Amino acid sequence: MKGIILFGHGARNPEYIEPFKRIRAVVMGQKPGVPVEVGFLELTQPPLEASIECLVSLGVNEIKVVPIFFAPGRHVLKDLPQLIGHAMERFPGVEFEVAACVGEVDNVIAAMAAHAVAGA
Repeated sequence: MKGIILFGHGARNPEYIEPFKRIRAVVMGQKPGVPVEVGFLELTQPPLEASIECLVSLGVNEIKVVPIFFAPGRHVLKDLPQLIGHAMERFPGVEFEVAACVGEVDNVIAAMAAHAVAGA
């Protein structure tokens, strides 16, 4: 079974998680039956490790991690592979895929550009 994790940095502001909840709801609406979790690097709950554990407990054996970042910086290029490596050791029967950062996706770039010029 496949599952998806929306991966973010995390922040002290409790409202930081709200866009992730909205994205999760849309993904779940588009992919009924596919478990979708959010997970964070730091400062916000749940941590990525807990989100992976949650999906595995549901029987998920293929996890797609979607970095909700504009571009691949240190957290995506260094921290995320380390976290995935630890998860692979802990859950050897689970396959992991890391998607491109959302900020690198043409549709997302077009949406941000449309927002920038709206009403201008």
